[in-house]
Amino acid sequence: MSNELKNNDKLTEFLLYKSPNGEIKIDVLLQNETIWLPQKKIAQLFDVKVPAISKHLNNIFESGELNKEATVSILETVQNESGRNVKRKVEFFNLDAIIAVGYRVNSNRATQFRIWATQVLKEFIIKGYTMDVERLKNPTPV
Repeated sequence: MSNELKNNDKLTEFLLYKSPNGEIKIDVLLQNETIWLPQKKIAQLFDVKVPAISKHLNNIFESGELNKEATVSILETVQNESGRNVKRKVEFFNLDAIIAVGYRVNSNRATQFRIWATQVLKEFIIKGYTMDVERLKNPTPV
């Protein structure tokens, strides 16, 4: 996979989950069959500061939990700084990295994320099991 995302300036609003106090909406980049967020947006998602996200990402990569080359891409963005447009290369992290960080962060919003992610996984497993049982009852000839 290329370590550079294409800048087509298409960010999509994506509702990851609904928190008890309302909707948490994050603009994400959808590309290469996954979502991508910079550290700043991951921090916003989990309601913590960027250094906490950076610490967790470094630990995730150092421990070998995830491969940095497979989960990080660079995107050149234009930011307005003091009235002038400045190009910056920003690291974006894919869904695997976002989920891994979500299971390490200690905040109320991260807890809400873990509850949501666990529920989605349970539903997926139950539905998958149900489909397999049905398929075993009614096998199709090969």
